[in-house]
Order: sequence, then structure tokens, then C-alpha cells
Amino acid sequence: MSDSHSHGPGHGHAHAAGHDHGHDHAKHKKIYLAVFAALIFGTILTVFMYSVHFDSVAVTVTVALFIATVKALLVAGFFMHLISEKKAIYSTLAVTLFFFAAMMYLIVWAKDQVPMGTEFFSTKHVPHPMVTKPK
Repeated sequence: MSDSHSHGPGHGHAHAAGHDHGHDHAKHKKIYLAVFAALIFGTILTVFMYSVHFDSVAVTVTVALFIATVKALLVAGFFMHLISEKKAIYSTLAVTLFFFAAMMYLIVWAKDQVPMGTEFFSTKHVPHPMVTKPK
């Protein structure tokens, strides 16, 4: 009997597959390190953008949400392995993102329409009932 038969069937193939498995780990390690570096860059960018002031609140919110969305997609895609999942996962994510964007749109564009008290006065300034003037 030859040496390959004494170790059982497929022993040589398992060794070769194990070698590919190690190469696969090295590939994944590089990807995870690149995603980690991108997340660190995104965090630094988030902190830097705190000192940048835009004229519009909508622009500020849009920039902040864009940075946060990119970071969330990196985490969900690579660390939660959603990048290799089926279409159903992506469909669910797309619907969630759509409704999240719709809610953000409603919040940002309706901020000036929220009444201070129980009534809304658009033509004159009415102080809030809890605010009292010093005598």
C-alpha cells in the first residue's frame, strides 16, 4: 500500500485545503484591517466636522448622517457579514434605509412647524408659558 492510502482517503486533499484556508485567513485579515482603518478615518472625520459650521442645519445633518451611514455600512457589511448574504437581507436593509431617510426628511424639514406651546402663532412672537420675565 502506498503512503497516501495509509493515512486514509483524501488526506492529501485536506492538507491542500488547509493551506488555502490559511491563505483565506490572511485575505480576510487584510480586509478587516482596511475596514478598521476606514472606520478610524471616519471617526476622525466626524470629530473634525464638529468644528466645521455650515449655514444650514439641513446641510449639517446631511453631512453627519452621510458619514455615519458610511461607517454603519462598513460595520454591517464586513463585521456582520451582510456583504455576502442573500438578496433578502439587502432588500430589508434597503427598506430600512428608505424609511430612515424618510423620517429624517420629516424631522429636518418640519422643525420650524413645531409649536412651542399648545398653539402655533406664525405672525407674532409669543413667549413660552414656562418662561417668565424678571420684574
